[in-house]
Amino acid sequence: MLLSLTAEASYERGKQMRLDVVLQINIKNLSSVVSFICFFTMSRKVVRSSKFRHVFGQAVKADQCYDDIRISQMTWDSNFCSVNPKFVAMIVDASGGGAFMVLPLSKTGRIDMSYPTVCGHTGPVLDIDFCPHNDNIIASGSEDCSVMIWEIPDGGLTTPLTNPVVKLDGHSKRVGILSWHPTAHNVLMSAGCDNVVILWNVARGEAVVKIDSVHPDVIYSAVWNQDGSQILTSCKDKTMRLLDPRKGTVITEKEKPHEGSRPVRAVFVSGGKILTTGFSRMSERQVALWDPNNFGEPLTLQELDTSSGVLLPFFDPDTCIVYLCGKGDSSIRYFEVTDEAPYVHYLSMYGSKESQKGMGYMPKRGLEVNKCEIARFYKLHERKCEPIVMTVPRKSDLFQEDLYPDTVGPEPSVEADEWFQGKEGQPIMISLKDGFVAATKTKEFKEVQSLRKEVKDLKAAIEELTNRVNELESKH
Repeated sequence: MLLSLTAEASYERGKQMRLDVVLQINIKNLSSVVSFICFFTMSRKVVRSSKFRHVFGQAVKADQCYDDIRISQMTWDSNFCSVNPKFVAMIVDASGGGAFMVLPLSKTGRIDMSYPTVCGHTGPVLDIDFCPHNDNIIASGSEDCSVMIWEIPDGGLTTPLTNPVVKLDGHSKRVGILSWHPTAHNVLMSAGCDNVVILWNVARGEAVVKIDSVHPDVIYSAVWNQDGSQILTSCKDKTMRLLDPRKGTVITEKEKPHEGSRPVRAVFVSGGKILTTGFSRMSERQVALWDPNNFGEPLTLQELDTSSGVLLPFFDPDTCIVYLCGKGDSSIRYFEVTDEAPYVHYLSMYGSKESQKGMGYMPKRGLEVNKCEIARFYKLHERKCEPIVMTVPRKSDLFQEDLYPDTVGPEPSVEADEWFQGKEGQPIMISLKDGFVAATKTKEFKEVQSLRKEVKDLKAAIEELTNRVNELESKH
């Protein structure tokens, strides 16, 4: 009887202990569930609302690429590509000089080896840039120290183009950076390895402003702000400078925006702020945002990775998205720039298997707005050019007004002479609601060509007159 009672008591105690353990486990599980619900709720609050959160990149089909093109092997950190609603231009390998190829956008597929190129330079071409005010005009800078302006006929080239409409001589070393003024007609900026920035009146073939005492070393990048009233440069001396373009003076500057010794790139973004890409002391790639009114500390500085390629930034003022394309990378990162901390918000990344040797960026007026396309890049491989489309996923085929505010059009707001005399010009905006049709403008630079003919005739007349004077003197 005693044994039975003892066994029963032990059983009850064991049963109670098991119940306690189960209860404790359930309480722990409940606590975990509550913690997860709290974390999830907080996470949902943290996720920033943006219509561009789900933007995705997609390469076009193989038959819409440009194949069998020998992209230049030059080790120079320029885009190597320029594009507009009519043409795509790429710097290519050439024997005995420098060349680039200009193709109509519709000429996709395999490009014949004998396709004509623009081949007037005597040294490798380092940079090319289409004029924003005339889709048939393109500028090129070369190792031969010259800048040349070319006029591409509608439909593309049928024979090699060797004679530029304008040749600009003024640099003493190779010319690696070109950028057209965004609002003034026929104003071009060039920067060379002679540490000089020149502003050209292309219509007259004249160097009007020469900024030759500001940069003590090689200039890595030089860009205009949206209305062309300021220039932003980065230099090998680890200093970023904001310049008055007409006076050629420094408005403000920032030493060491990034601590590393690799090249820094800088662009203007929304609200007059400045975005830079560079490297840390440990060679980590970085992106930073600056307020030019207070260069003391960056508004934000983010470390990205440890790759070695220079990050080329492309900023879209309509969507406030900046795209970072690294030379030698196989990806394109994109961020949204806002007025809320941390200011530069990571959106996503387009990735592929093959690395990029250069990148072209289509102006907004060249996009397919009925497909919600907000950006298009032209990625250069070793032997081809591949378009990459950035799209906001939406079901409607109707025009999305919130994605496409009025954008910069192709019309200049001021002429070169007026701008150099001090007149400012704001960008002339256009609506993309009914699409954009690229028009052919009247022939440019007739004035330059007629002036050249007059100068040539005058030189010949002077030479003839000098010879006659020498003959008369010899007779006497």
